[in-house]
Amino acid sequence: MAPPILKLDDIFLSFGGAPLLAGAGLQVEPGDKICLVGRNGSGKSTLLKIAAGLVEAQSGEVFRHPSSTVRYLEQAPDFADYKTVAAYAESGLGPGDDPYRVTYLLSHLGLTGEEDPKNLSGGEARRAALARVMAPEPDILLLDEPTNHLDLPTIEWLEGELQKSRSALVLISHDRRFLEKVSTATVWLDRGTSRRLDRGFAHFEAWRDQVLEAEELEQHKLGKQIEREEHWLRYGVTARRKRNMRRLGELQDMRSRYRGHKGALGTVQAAASDAQESGKLVIEADKITKTYNDRTIVAPFSMRVHRGDCIGLVGPNGAGKTTLLKMLTGQLEPDSGTVKLGTNLEIATLDQKREELNPEDTLANYLTDGRGENLLVNGEQRHVTGYMKEFLFQPEQARTPIKNLSGGERARLMLARILSRPTNLLILDEPTNDLDIETLDLLQEIVSGFSGTVILVSHDRDFLDRTVTSTIAPANPEDPDGRWIEYAGGYSDMLAQRKGAMEERKRAEKAAEKPRAAEALASDASKSKGKLSYKQKFALENLPKEMAKAEAEIATREQKMADPNLFSKDAATFNRLAAETEKLRESLMRMEEEWLELEMLREELGG
Repeated sequence: MAPPILKLDDIFLSFGGAPLLAGAGLQVEPGDKICLVGRNGSGKSTLLKIAAGLVEAQSGEVFRHPSSTVRYLEQAPDFADYKTVAAYAESGLGPGDDPYRVTYLLSHLGLTGEEDPKNLSGGEARRAALARVMAPEPDILLLDEPTNHLDLPTIEWLEGELQKSRSALVLISHDRRFLEKVSTATVWLDRGTSRRLDRGFAHFEAWRDQVLEAEELEQHKLGKQIEREEHWLRYGVTARRKRNMRRLGELQDMRSRYRGHKGALGTVQAAASDAQESGKLVIEADKITKTYNDRTIVAPFSMRVHRGDCIGLVGPNGAGKTTLLKMLTGQLEPDSGTVKLGTNLEIATLDQKREELNPEDTLANYLTDGRGENLLVNGEQRHVTGYMKEFLFQPEQARTPIKNLSGGERARLMLARILSRPTNLLILDEPTNDLDIETLDLLQEIVSGFSGTVILVSHDRDFLDRTVTSTIAPANPEDPDGRWIEYAGGYSDMLAQRKGAMEERKRAEKAAEKPRAAEALASDASKSKGKLSYKQKFALENLPKEMAKAEAEIATREQKMADPNLFSKDAATFNRLAAETEKLRESLMRMEEEWLELEMLREELGG
């Protein structure tokens, strides 16, 4: 076993009250791909910051190998001294690092590098930070929610990058599918301490349940043992005083352990409040379109949404998911076509930006709309603190300002408010952001068991597969042109149907090509009569010259692109040279194949 390059042992940290971390640990060896999991508020991000050296533990040991490089994904990057995103990303490189890595990463993350950091959205800032930490290929890469604000194609690309990366990895994420594909070990942070499973996240939940069951059984046994000892003290035969005192001391210890046991946090218990049943036809869209600045966001699109449907909207960032969602729900007028909404609709919306939260508002005031201490849930008066408990908030948090909550707690609070309102049409825009695995399970159960209709936008593939009845996706995900297609089933079903359609097209194209190829061969054979045609001879003689010319042009462009300052000084020229080089390589490959075929034919014909 290789020695650890990072080790945290017996870490203790408290911000007053119950300790956040009480004996937690983390060990990272070269090549590790560790996912750090636990409930919202369990201290995952804090432990990662201690590993990065950004937070100091109150006690415990922290070891980082002196020669190891560590990079930590910042939640709020500081762009103060940088004029461009490329300059910010390059600042993370070491003396021997390849500057082309920055260009490569930024392009795959949807950035050019020329953006002004002052004008970046939250998502763009996060992607720039991701490029900065990944570019130097550090020994240890610490990533806290790396998939936030990334679209599905980029998430899948990132999976591949991290799988083949030489860096040891510790990551926190709510995306089940992402964790399953990337991780090879799991560290579970629970009630201040940590446990390690040397298997990926796919095996975590079954293991966690076994641990909790064993713990519950052990606590039950301890309770029974205390009962037996108490009975012996009261009714047993009087023994020597010393023995009685010893057993009394042991009993005191058992009682202390039993009372001090901090059980696992419960799960959120909730269901959506049902409104009056909507009409059978909820939404009817007929040939709706939308164009912005000569770019088609939605080409003529028609669909019907019926009561009980759960529709998923997926696609790259900027493809127009939110625009299409707003048109379908009547929030945005289409340029042409019509949208008819059904009868008796009660709509509840969870917005991905969490814009409706007032940071100065208290939890109780937000949940009750400032109407005292009670709220109406499914026709029943509920006290706000009792309702909060169902979403794992403590009664003392009722007067806490929203600004003091973590991202996951804010998402849970909005979920609590939405589910208390009568609704028969749920609109969920990125509902899984910042939710822990247990709350994601609850949301999945709510959506699956909801008697009304759900339309959701999500990049969480596992959540989509578990909930939706159909998926709307761009017809051309690599280059969205406004055409959208509805597929039956979840995300994986959509991919399978796309693959099947693509294979069918290829079979049809091959079937059409065979007769043409046979005719061409017959024509060539009849013309050649056992010898090469003039055209074939000319190509055989001139192709080597053309190939040499292409190789020289590729070398010239690669030499220019090797200038480390070219991209920062003239990004347009760099990108033009890169595109030209790629085209030349493709042309060279075609010429080499053609020359090889002609050379083989010449040999067959005997020179």
